[in-house]
Amino acid sequence: MTTTDRGPTMTERAVEQLRRAIVLGELEAGERYSATELGERFGMSRTPIREATQELVRLGLVTVERNRGIRVLPTSLESFVEGFEVRLMLEVPLAARAARSATQDERDAIAAAFARFVEVAETGDADATLRCDRDFHAALLEVAGNRRAVEVLTEQRNLVLKTGVGTVPNMRSTVECAEDHRAIVDAIVAGDGPAAGAAMRQHILNTADLLLRQESAGRSEFGAPDALRALEQLR
Repeated sequence: MTTTDRGPTMTERAVEQLRRAIVLGELEAGERYSATELGERFGMSRTPIREATQELVRLGLVTVERNRGIRVLPTSLESFVEGFEVRLMLEVPLAARAARSATQDERDAIAAAFARFVEVAETGDADATLRCDRDFHAALLEVAGNRRAVEVLTEQRNLVLKTGVGTVPNMRSTVECAEDHRAIVDAIVAGDGPAAGAAMRQHILNTADLLLRQESAGRSEFGAPDALRALEQLR
């Protein structure tokens, strides 16, 4: 019996379009938007928009104001730091596991994902580079073999992206973004678990440093001294 891959539902499309608009700043933090307004903006009826908002609430991106619409939530310094703490707790040991347990085919797949990452980064396309960044981490986590961790980390990535998408190219170039992953790939290809964990830890801290410094420059609630203390807390 053959199966046919179904396309995304209207609700799934609404989730992705709304999430993307929040990530890119097209829907601004602190602003309120009605379901009617969003439906007109994205060419959808109010039903999938309303259903999509429940997923966005679960991801911590919006809050629902009864009979008034949704309000996009700003990322607090506390939730920002917690997200990176989760990444350090999960991605570091999972990278080490991937390096130890990957088959040769899996090592080749990770190396290929990174090669694609670099190729796209060299075009200077920030949006495409961020997608490759996501795909690279997903490929690595798949090798590590913990689906629940993948779900948790995906949610954290969505939360951080809402604030941090501007690091490329504002804080680093697309090529610098890709190259920050090279040590991870080298360690996994070599089967060196401790080196893979250490490289992943350094990559996560590098990203946290850039994002915290960027946000402290533009948001009063991310005051520079507080941001620096938060970064030291992560280390």
